This record gives sequence, C-alpha cells and structure tokens, in this order.
Amino acid sequence: MARAATTTDAFNAVAEPRRRQILDALIDGERPVNDLVRVLGLAQPQVSKHLRVLREVGVVEVRDDGRQRLYRLNGQALKPIHDWVTRYERTWSERFERLDAVLEELKNEEK
Repeated sequence: MARAATTTDAFNAVAEPRRRQILDALIDGERPVNDLVRVLGLAQPQVSKHLRVLREVGVVEVRDDGRQRLYRLNGQALKPIHDWVTRYERTWSERFERLDAVLEELKNEEK
C-alpha cells in the first residue's frame, strides 16, 4: 500500500517528528525562520522544507514583516486531529478509571 503524500492533510504532515517540534516552537506565537533554526538545531533549508509542508496543508501560516517572514500556527487546520484524538481520549480515560477502581479494590482486599 502506498503512503499518502505528506501534503495531503494535517495528519500526514504532523506525522514527522521535526514538524511537530516546529508546531511546539510556534505555540507561543509568531517566529521567523532563523528562530526556528536555532531552536531546532537544524539547517535553514531543512526547516524551510518542513515549513513548506506545514504551510501547504494549512497548519502554519506566514506573513511578511519587512524583510522577515513570520510563521504562526493555524489552529483551525489542526482541528481534525483534535477531533480524532478526542474519541480515543475518552476511551482511554474510561479504561484508566476502571483500572483505578480495580487497583483500589485490590488495595482494600490486602488490608
């Protein structure tokens, strides 16, 4: 089965760990590419390549500010990921609650 292109949707784009690091670096607001290069410890062409992928799927937006290009998150583009993960979060929360109840019962039995 062929892999989907990284630019088909946000899921594929953020599957790459370095792109998730870029998203983490942008969580507090806009940053120029040079800041991202410093934070990630990657070469500028690598960071630019990852930013291009994130821009193509709409997860990152860019605006010109004089001679700089500032990158920022577009949270709305991450919503499909959030919605998908939320279903699993509920399931795992329920399972952990049941596990806590079993552990509590075992502790009470030991006493």
